[in-house]
Amino acid sequence: MARPHFISRAAAKRNSLLEPFKGTIAHLLNAHPYSAQQIYQRLLEEGYTGSLTLVRDHVRQTRPVQRPVYLKLHFSPGECAQVDWGEFSTIAVGNTRRRLSFFVMVLAYSRMTYIEFTVSQTMEHFLACHEHAFQAFGGVPTRIMVDNLKSAVLSRLVGEAPVLNPKYLDFSRHYGFDITACNVAKGNEKGRVESGVGYVKKNFLNGRELKDFQLINPAAKLWLDTIANVRCHGETRQRPCDLFIEEKPHLRPLNSNPYDYARTLSLVANSQFRFTVDTNHYSVPADYAHRRLTIKAHPDRLCAYYDGQLIARHVRCYDRHQDIEQPDHAKVLLNQRQHAREQRLVMNFLALSPHAPAFYEGLQHKQLNTRHHLRLILALAEIYPSAEMDRAIQDGLAFQAFSADYLTNILEMRARALPEPGPLHLTRHQDLLEIDISPPDLSLYEEH
Repeated sequence: MARPHFISRAAAKRNSLLEPFKGTIAHLLNAHPYSAQQIYQRLLEEGYTGSLTLVRDHVRQTRPVQRPVYLKLHFSPGECAQVDWGEFSTIAVGNTRRRLSFFVMVLAYSRMTYIEFTVSQTMEHFLACHEHAFQAFGGVPTRIMVDNLKSAVLSRLVGEAPVLNPKYLDFSRHYGFDITACNVAKGNEKGRVESGVGYVKKNFLNGRELKDFQLINPAAKLWLDTIANVRCHGETRQRPCDLFIEEKPHLRPLNSNPYDYARTLSLVANSQFRFTVDTNHYSVPADYAHRRLTIKAHPDRLCAYYDGQLIARHVRCYDRHQDIEQPDHAKVLLNQRQHAREQRLVMNFLALSPHAPAFYEGLQHKQLNTRHHLRLILALAEIYPSAEMDRAIQDGLAFQAFSADYLTNILEMRARALPEPGPLHLTRHQDLLEIDISPPDLSLYEEH
């Protein structure tokens, strides 16, 4: 036999405090999803003297349980595609690691899917992925549903039309599709691509060892062709590739003119004639150092312009802190420095002697490599006095011998010349010096 349930006097008293206001509480809950605190404030104004806890307990018991209910969306062939970004860990790019992102576009009717992996979600990548998807499908859907990401929607307020990104809006007009932005916090409105993002993570990325970014997009294309687009879809119970045969004729034709989806930057080249994008340094011709340039950032390349003229083009690097230089860009500066060195060489030679200009003119006329001879002659000037150099240059002019070799021979021969002979000095052996010689007999001359 069940025990009778007794209500304490204290509990009965608390319930009696709330009893007169239960109708008001029910009315408020039906009118709007007010919080228990808001209802408590309303009851205080009407004379309620009980506690907030009592109101909370009653609201918790009586508030109707609201579960989300969604309409099943139906799309005709070619009517709509849904797009979104997904993220998954990081991947090696050169000597660094970058966040791995992937773009997903799903045709709403056939569930035909396109994916592309990138290491950035900037506007140029967003638009390039769209274009690559259109090319893969061979056409453009009538409209595209997007979430409220900044590449597509700049701002979105409840009850107001979304403010679309002008670049994305211009891109949509170029390819002839409309943009449908989902309502705030209503990801279910693009549930097909939401499911697609999850499917990529679970079926393609889960457990896959990602070693190099260059390998992942070819692997993704193979996965699409052999698994994702040829499987029996869980909702349609048909293969996306089969339904796509029906959908493709309803896609709009591609615009034959490519769209310029590059992101435009205004940067100043530094003293080393470099501009910087994503921590990497790229060269421009040395003449453009310290000048403001227009940089167009494509996903695969960077183009530098000055006054509307293309002055440099580089393959875009996604490593970090790399210096990318084209050898031709330093050529002008190297030529200027070489010319300056030649000028200094000539001026130093002309300062050796008053006759040096005439010798230099003859040297230019006779010799093919004038710089080589000038350097050798200046090296001689560091060894021999200026007077000897002047005399050697004069001799070269006199004999029309315009070469560093002739001057070298003249200077060396003069350096080896013997000194002038001095007074005769005979060196004798000691025993010869000690011989006694008797004086001559002069009497013979006196007899005659």
